[in-house]
Amino acid sequence: MGRFIYDTMANSVDIDDRTLAHLRIVVMNKLRRTEAFMFDVEVGDGSGRRSFWMHPSVPIQFHFFGSRNPRINRAWVEDLMQAASGPNGLTITPEPPDEPPAEE
Repeated sequence: MGRFIYDTMANSVDIDDRTLAHLRIVVMNKLRRTEAFMFDVEVGDGSGRRSFWMHPSVPIQFHFFGSRNPRINRAWVEDLMQAASGPNGLTITPEPPDEPPAEE
């Protein structure tokens, strides 16, 4: 289980390492292009949801508790990128089946 930290530990949410790795790619790409967006996530303890206004001026951290980098599902990254660019912002969607690499 990893942790997404927005500015301070008081603004953190526990997220599965695999999911967090995919979110990191999406957030990194959006903020690198200076695109602010909303990130809405369920709080792991069942106490509701938290919404974060993601902006390049706010420090963020992705704390992974596992030592191995997961294999990235490109289809999931694309789904998450579409959500982040939509009117409701980024939410964690279910992971779709991974598409096999194209044969050359």
